[in-house]
Amino acid sequence: KLRNYLLRSLFILISQDGCDSLHQCEMHSLALVLLASALAAPVPRRLDEVLKPVDLGTAGDFVILTKTGISSVPASVIVGDIGVSPISATAITGFSMTADSSNTFSTSAQLTGKAFAADFVSPTPSKMTTAIGDMETAYTDAASRPFSNDTNLNVMDGLITGTTFTPGVYTWGSDVAFSSDIYLSGSADDIFIFQTSGNVVVGAGAKVLLIPPAEGSGEALTAATIVWQVAGHLDVGAGAHLEGVFLVKNHAAFGSESSLNGRILAQTAATLISTTITEPAALGGA
Repeated sequence: KLRNYLLRSLFILISQDGCDSLHQCEMHSLALVLLASALAAPVPRRLDEVLKPVDLGTAGDFVILTKTGISSVPASVIVGDIGVSPISATAITGFSMTADSSNTFSTSAQLTGKAFAADFVSPTPSKMTTAIGDMETAYTDAASRPFSNDTNLNVMDGLITGTTFTPGVYTWGSDVAFSSDIYLSGSADDIFIFQTSGNVVVGAGAKVLLIPPAEGSGEALTAATIVWQVAGHLDVGAGAHLEGVFLVKNHAAFGSESSLNGRILAQTAATLISTTITEPAALGGA
């Protein structure tokens, strides 16, 4: 606002100032054109603002959070809490859940943590409504981040097999797919945001591998600072391994013996086939 006020004030001063010669008039005209362009141009976001972590809010309390269901073909191994809302607990299938005596959560042999649903006893319904709202807010935030530079736009036209990524915001207007390993190089303070208007398709056995920083260059990169914003669905092949927080507009499907170090926050459903999903360490190592 201050920038625009100052530019407009200068624009008015120049436009009202007379000119005593043709050269002076030409200079005034050029100044007016440049000021008009500056007023019309958007204010660029600061790099440190762009690369702030995506705030998950209470959605970050869950390793899997969905609106319409979570299914497992046993035996999956889930480390962390899972939850569904607004759908009821009947949409959590394949876990053979046992309700706690408080009826505020359930447990399962496949789950190191608790399962929550919108139809459990208070305060769980409120907890789940807030978490779903926070998930949607986080998705919108991640999707709104501008890509860091032109080289981060549509990398490899979305066919990213073998690519090494450095910290920043990457944007694709297509599906993103890899059939073998990709690499992320950074340290614990670095932020990665991958945005796609399409799907993320991971081939069987493909892996996201984190490259450790050089000695003395900081602590190792963790899944907590890696965010994938997926406007379509996530399809993970058998035996594949992923790293990061997946904010998925549609469903997330994991093939047999696949794994994730991170979170699945999906606005429809998540399906698992003997899948291992482990909650990452919190930001800051807490």
